Amino acid sequence: MRHPVTLILGDGTGPELAAVTKSVLESTGVAFEWHEVEAGVDAMEKYGTPLPDAVLASIKKTKTCIKAPITTPVGTGFRSVNVALRKEFELYACLRPCKTYTGVRSRYDNIDLVIFRENTEDLYAGIEFEEGAPKTKELIGKIMELSGAKIRPDSGISIKPISISGSERIVKAAFEYAVKKKRKKVTAVHKSNIMKFTDGLYLATARKVAERYPSIAFEDRIVDNMCMQLVQKPEDYDVLVLPNLYGDILSDLCAGLIGGLGIAPGANLGDGGIAIFEATHGSAPKYKGQNKVNPTAMILSGVLMLEHLGEIEAAKRLEAAVAHVIREGKSVTYDMKADRNDKSAVGTREMGAAISAALGLVRV
Repeated sequence: MRHPVTLILGDGTGPELAAVTKSVLESTGVAFEWHEVEAGVDAMEKYGTPLPDAVLASIKKTKTCIKAPITTPVGTGFRSVNVALRKEFELYACLRPCKTYTGVRSRYDNIDLVIFRENTEDLYAGIEFEEGAPKTKELIGKIMELSGAKIRPDSGISIKPISISGSERIVKAAFEYAVKKKRKKVTAVHKSNIMKFTDGLYLATARKVAERYPSIAFEDRIVDNMCMQLVQKPEDYDVLVLPNLYGDILSDLCAGLIGGLGIAPGANLGDGGIAIFEATHGSAPKYKGQNKVNPTAMILSGVLMLEHLGEIEAAKRLEAAVAHVIREGKSVTYDMKADRNDKSAVGTREMGAAISAALGLVRV
């Protein structure tokens, strides 16, 4: 059976990572029907939009997508293509495993955390009002009238919606994952001591959902304390479930615990049968075309995709092959060497080739 998969080539180093990941996935022996499409900065120049209709049409057709990194402009320019895709297909759950691999430079050992980040609400909903715009002035006046709060007239405004339904489904997804993967505990992360009507609602909903899963331990942590706890004793935690903004920040923190974004995969899931897999890191445009960046995170995202497609044995073999290459430490990119200037470091393509070769060596 050939699995139809949309491959978004991305921009910056994205096309290089996409090519290597495609080659490695094919080396597993799983048959794919690839549908390659463009999105991001390069697509913007070519089609006048960073997210052409052809991308959406392809994902609707294949139901499964693996995406190379795409640049998100800071402060100006188009909004995030990543966010747009999640909203378009109601991919409300962002799954980000953070796991240590022997051979990766890290201050910690034996970390195996899983982040469940809500994808569609919170401050990332994109409900913003620009400083100085007439609607912004009107909104500021209305807020001051309704709440009595004082807002400086030269403010930009972002709206933070958090709903019962949105909170319920992400917490449920975290618990369902914990049950399926035989995990022991789910921790809800929030700031409900300050934001009582948004984060407070999220926490109250999480507690109600937790009651349905008596076999899984449940606790909650305030987000700033959670950051400290993760740095001090990450071994105390298992599955974390968070609203959008906190989930984005803490998934990077957890990636730092295991050695960096270069080994941090991700999946975006919903209830409609569509799934998009992507590395947590960005597009690193300064390294474009240099065959230099670490392909591990996108390849591990391919592992998550194989699991989603029901190719469990292939997923296990591929993760084992990645672990073998990292543990051996020979055919790895510069960022995975003890000395980042080590001349024995290999390029993106060479590390991918080593992982493909290792597929024939590992046993699972």
